[in-house]
Amino acid sequence: MMLDAIGGMATGWLIAALALAIAELAVPGVFLIFLAVAAAITAALLVAVPDVVVPVQLLSFAVWSAVAVAVGRRWYRDFPVTGGDARLNDRTARMIGSVARLETAIEHGRGRVAIDDGSWPARGPELPAGSAVRIVAVDGGVVVVEAMAD
Repeated sequence: MMLDAIGGMATGWLIAALALAIAELAVPGVFLIFLAVAAAITAALLVAVPDVVVPVQLLSFAVWSAVAVAVGRRWYRDFPVTGGDARLNDRTARMIGSVARLETAIEHGRGRVAIDDGSWPARGPELPAGSAVRIVAVDGGVVVVEAMAD
């Protein structure tokens, strides 16, 4: 049968494995890589036993897909992926603890502080412009500062 001749080639399964592995890069989550592993194992089966018919190849792919997904699920359950820095996309949280200079004096509890390339409203004790301050909190869009010890 022509389908057996075409499907019996390990190259087709290797191409499928490669395509699935590349597609994994474009798709969120982790799933296609397990199917890529199953396709690669099926290709290895065809290299070892070249005359395997298409239904057996498909069965091999289905079984190895289930095995790879089960192993992957167990792996991710036993070794969960910990998140990166929780402050990664929270610019205001990253400012806490940093040192900055006052652009304007803090009078009546209000002033402005220069942070990186911007100017932020600040709240804190009365201090002259140019004073070094440490950012201790962020309340909405206002940074809360304290004087640096000299």
